[in-house]
Amino acid sequence: MKPHSLDAYWMPFTPNRDFKAAPRLVASAQGVCYQTEDGRSILDGTSGLWCVGAGHRHPKISEAMKAQIDVLDFASSFQVGHRGAFELAERIADIAPAGLDRVFLVNSGSEACDTAMKLALAYWRVRGEGQRTLFVGRERGFHGVGFGGISVGGMVNNRNAFGTSLLRTDHLRATWEPSEQAFVRGQPEHGAAMADELEKRIIALHGAANIAAVVVEPIAGSTGVLVPPKGYLNRLREICDRHQLLLIFDEVITGFGRTGKMFASQTFDVTPDMILFAKTITNGAAPLGGVIVKREIHDTLMQGPKHLSELMHGYTCSGHPLSSATALAMLDVIQSENLIGRVNELTPHFTDAVHSLASAPNVVSIRNFGLAAGVELAAREGAVGQRGFEAQAHAFKHGLLTRAPGDTLVLAPPFITTRDEVDQMVEALRRAIADTP
Repeated sequence: MKPHSLDAYWMPFTPNRDFKAAPRLVASAQGVCYQTEDGRSILDGTSGLWCVGAGHRHPKISEAMKAQIDVLDFASSFQVGHRGAFELAERIADIAPAGLDRVFLVNSGSEACDTAMKLALAYWRVRGEGQRTLFVGRERGFHGVGFGGISVGGMVNNRNAFGTSLLRTDHLRATWEPSEQAFVRGQPEHGAAMADELEKRIIALHGAANIAAVVVEPIAGSTGVLVPPKGYLNRLREICDRHQLLLIFDEVITGFGRTGKMFASQTFDVTPDMILFAKTITNGAAPLGGVIVKREIHDTLMQGPKHLSELMHGYTCSGHPLSSATALAMLDVIQSENLIGRVNELTPHFTDAVHSLASAPNVVSIRNFGLAAGVELAAREGAVGQRGFEAQAHAFKHGLLTRAPGDTLVLAPPFITTRDEVDQMVEALRRAIADTP
């Protein structure tokens, strides 16, 4: 392809001018590898974008998609339906934490976050508490790119780019404490008390009666893999219960296996009131997301005349037949191929491998949990993110696809990755770091 043929596509979350000057184009994929247009093999160190847990072009998923498109290509979920969406919702409800058994389907994690926030607002209005309009997020959190997700999110550049047209929010501090957690394996032992800020500052300042919900990622992935200290999420749950606040977990990255159980809420044994999901549910092969909702929230909204919609919200492609079939196939693959068991089996080796990078030049922190890790490089003075950006490009030259939020290089391999492939990924990352002064 000639450079000018790349001009029309405005790429998301990409330095477009830099990319189009030296494009990194993939042409095909299989298993844990991409193939570039010039025939090079690139290890997929990020599962596409945290989503291809079963590996690329899984035959059972491909077959399900092909079969569905030949039977039913589209059906609206507005006052008509198809069995695939209902079956998928039931399957998800069956594997979700107890009490969360109502599922609203959307098309992405961003839509899932905005949907959950609207559900919270609607829930409190029906209960006669419409003054509850403040949302509590967390610094360095990422909840998609809708106005709700940006508002409750805590990634500074994402917020600053769009001025002040955001919802009312306050933010907890991030769970990251570099002086104590720099090279901790898994969950830090100390730091649960960070959750007390919710009660001591935010509730004290705004009043519990004005707060709609607390929205956090169990593990903050997009900001470079920030792992919650032991007891932190439990304490958030206790505070929310004490003050009757809704607790929403954004599991768009952690859902469907990455932490060693179906949901991180099950891994950490903390049950929220809503769970956001997307990405891995379809293995990245079709757009799909959703919100798993506590039964009491759903039932509270089931009021009013029966001929009127209880919730004035939804998307044209909510519960799309192709996406539903893809997700059902992925759930079958997770079970039949024991993908979560493979995550648990691979995690110790993955942990040892990524922590072997501690002695690499400019590495100041390594954070990991399950099959997710962040390797943080020291920021250059006056050029935060530059070193990470360069190391990411070097990694691609060495045959590895990684991501660099700021100066942190992320590894989140497919669940089917072998030990040898993990070693190859880490070695490519080591070479990329060495190549980045």
